[in-house]
Amino acid sequence: MSTPFDQLLEATIDHLQREKARGAKYIPIDAENLAQLSRAVPALHGERPAATPAPRDPRPARTSAPVNAPAPASQQASPSPASSKASGLPREQKEAAMAELRERALACEKCPNLAAARRNVVFGVGDIHSPLMFVGEAPGMDEDRQGEPFVGKAGQLLTRIIKTMGYSRETVYIGNILKCRPDTPGKSSGNRKPTTEEMETCKSFVISQIDLIQPKVIVALGATAVQGLLGVTEGITRLRGNWTEFRGIPVMPTFHPSYLLRQDDLGTKRKVWEDMLQVLEKLGAPISPKQQGYFLPK
Repeated sequence: MSTPFDQLLEATIDHLQREKARGAKYIPIDAENLAQLSRAVPALHGERPAATPAPRDPRPARTSAPVNAPAPASQQASPSPASSKASGLPREQKEAAMAELRERALACEKCPNLAAARRNVVFGVGDIHSPLMFVGEAPGMDEDRQGEPFVGKAGQLLTRIIKTMGYSRETVYIGNILKCRPDTPGKSSGNRKPTTEEMETCKSFVISQIDLIQPKVIVALGATAVQGLLGVTEGITRLRGNWTEFRGIPVMPTFHPSYLLRQDDLGTKRKVWEDMLQVLEKLGAPISPKQQGYFLPK
């Protein structure tokens, strides 16, 4: 059974997608729009929304916010008690909530084309009590086969990066914006970038994961992960190495491991490693002289 938070989140996303389809680029945050959202939640239970429209607030509308931009923290939907940072959930309850979320993801068929083509839903792996979370874009062919994120060549490289940081796959959490492999009709191999619509449809799952885990730092792997998480379409070359924020949590954008495999030069590797050094510093983790010197010219 979905929680009130899930219902409110889905109603909010549906409302914004309808406005975007009509060509809206900005949504004024005023009494009428808030009333529309509040009426959308009872509709999820099969109740009829109120027929009388809410009176418009006589005060001037507040500053509009871009549809594709993440809302400021004060305007984002509040997490449910089960996923609130302030709730102080016992480990057992936190794990039960994550298990329930996983079951909902495994049964999800909101994207019929992805549900029909997938072998496995790739929910996520690792320690849900970890302070460090990695978010990628979508499963590839290897991940779809095994039902686990980042297990192909790029995943093996990510595992080495994590180990060099002093962690392991078991002590961090790894997930994706999209939980199903993007289908590739007519092709027996290869992967494709998820569409914006696919990422928006699936985004509630990664948001719920983040709200439950409450990591101290999120690493966004690649431009697509940054777009799916933050709604930012700027190139990853400009974004990487610069802290941003999602739902009050520091986010470090960096290159996707597959990009490192294609480039395979010392300078690019050093850039990613400098990003990881910033992550370690933000976590308050010790950094050894050996770690400081990785990928520097001898």
